[in-house]
Amino acid sequence: MTAASLGGRELTARQIELADAALTIIARDGMAALSFRSVAAEAGCSLGAVQKAFPRKERMLAAAFARLREQSVALPPDAPGRPTLRSWLVSLILNILPLDEHRRSAQRQCEAFAHGAASDSTIRAAVSESDAQLRGLLASLVLRAREEREIPAHIDPEATAWAVLALTQGVATQLSYDTLPTNELRMRLDGAVAALLAAPAADADTAPHN
Repeated sequence: MTAASLGGRELTARQIELADAALTIIARDGMAALSFRSVAAEAGCSLGAVQKAFPRKERMLAAAFARLREQSVALPPDAPGRPTLRSWLVSLILNILPLDEHRRSAQRQCEAFAHGAASDSTIRAAVSESDAQLRGLLASLVLRAREEREIPAHIDPEATAWAVLALTQGVATQLSYDTLPTNELRMRLDGAVAALLAAPAADADTAPHN
């Protein structure tokens, strides 16, 4: 979405090169084939150069996932959250969803990270860091819209950011087996986003419990 960063700092040219090499390996050979040595071979550099750029594998995975998101998401043409947060979020989600081969390939790579995260704490930390950064951006836009009285004052920025990301990931999964015409998909997303930005939070005494 924005320039890929690691720990709040933009990646260096060398880190970008190596992160892209890591993504190539993941797309071609799977997550299990990824190592400092395989990245060095793919990038045509020394093992020491990879270890200097990324002292820990977790850092390399985080950079690769950040680059994946940067490359696979085309931001809407308007400034973030403009002309309205609702319309911008709908456009953003549509840009993320796997509606062409490029984005379907990115979705498969994201799924590889998600699958690996279930059993590998290093991958889990990389994905979690990227998600936290994305939720932070979305939360800041929700907060601004609330302060500008575009949306009701009761809307919680962090909870809404979490819900938008969950909505996006859920729809992306559904589209792998149940496709929809783009116009219908846009209409459904608009309704879902409108509900997130206007519905009052559930009362603690009346919310369903498991």
